[in-house]
Amino acid sequence: MYYKEIAGVKVSALGMGNMRLPTLDGQDNRIDKEKAQEIIDYAMSHGINYYDTAYRYHGGQSEYFIGEALKKYPRESFLLASKFPGHMMVKKEGGVVGFTSGLAGWPDNTVEGVFAEQLKKCQVDYFDFYLLHNLSEQSLAIYDDPDLQVVEFVKRMKAEGKIRHLGFSSHASSAATIDDFLTRHEGVFDFVQIQLNYLDWKLQDARGKYAAITKHGLKVVVMEGVRGGRLANLPEEQTARLRALRPEDSAARWALRWLQCLPEVAVVLSGMTTLDQIRENVETFAAPDPLTGEEGALLTEVADSMLHWVPCTACRYCTEGCPMELDIPKIIAAYNGLKNGDFMSRYDPDAAGDAMDPRRCVGCGSCAAICPQGISIPAIMAEFSEMLKPPRR
Repeated sequence: MYYKEIAGVKVSALGMGNMRLPTLDGQDNRIDKEKAQEIIDYAMSHGINYYDTAYRYHGGQSEYFIGEALKKYPRESFLLASKFPGHMMVKKEGGVVGFTSGLAGWPDNTVEGVFAEQLKKCQVDYFDFYLLHNLSEQSLAIYDDPDLQVVEFVKRMKAEGKIRHLGFSSHASSAATIDDFLTRHEGVFDFVQIQLNYLDWKLQDARGKYAAITKHGLKVVVMEGVRGGRLANLPEEQTARLRALRPEDSAARWALRWLQCLPEVAVVLSGMTTLDQIRENVETFAAPDPLTGEEGALLTEVADSMLHWVPCTACRYCTEGCPMELDIPKIIAAYNGLKNGDFMSRYDPDAAGDAMDPRRCVGCGSCAAICPQGISIPAIMAEFSEMLKPPRR
């Protein structure tokens, strides 16, 4: 494992994301603790010191799990990052926040109360890194609210030693949103976490966002480096092109090596679900191995062939409030497959089951309201439904 720095702190180039831990029976809020603990133990024994979680991951269970999983290790041996869930909040009277419909039934609380709850769940006295979760055009109303004063609160927690380093994650549509926020809060933040991979470099202007962050002298933490596994499972034609140049390398390794080409990237987070995944990723980050010029040019061509994809990362935020209990990420994967003409062209929603049938979408829009990618999900469902109709004779 090689290391980089954020604000003078030595961080492993590969970080452990805790949003895609192994689960029981495919239920997101039921973490398979035995398998997940094996992954954490492997990470600790192979030099990974950066562990990322958030208030809402795994239906609120990720913070509980990581607190328990890391408890057996000395506190100074790991760096823990969590996030304030402002992107899932609405303001109520008296400085109280309530969760949006995606987290219906969770308790209302004050900003202070949410933070105190997170420390308790993670079984720590401080966070090494703490982020405002998903700063975007939609969440600015919470983060800039003069009554809630979220930024002032986290600055105070940093002054009290309960936060060591401040940052924010962002799925903002525009690089200007990130740049403007950093300008208004110059000197407050130490790093920014963004969705960054070779496809989104153009597809979602990750290039502009990277430039906006580094312009302020900050390091970048990467999320969705393989787009929730999408870049690990490319169309066969593109996989063959990569294999021809580096026969032993997986598509996921190509994506991670591309990130090593960016000098201001400090940590690449990976939501590793299996031991095989973490073994391969640890090997990839054993030493810097950035792409050659020829390899970079090939990956650009691969990315250009996929720019029409719907940019779903399978974060599953959308599923939490769906009244029809649709498995929206899997449906979008099928939609992308049909568009690309791969095996999903034989997709049969009648055989796939209710959760995989886009025709059951009622168009309520609750999914689109909380989608970090800004996808117009009801429109995709409607188009997919039309595509599935038998041709007229």
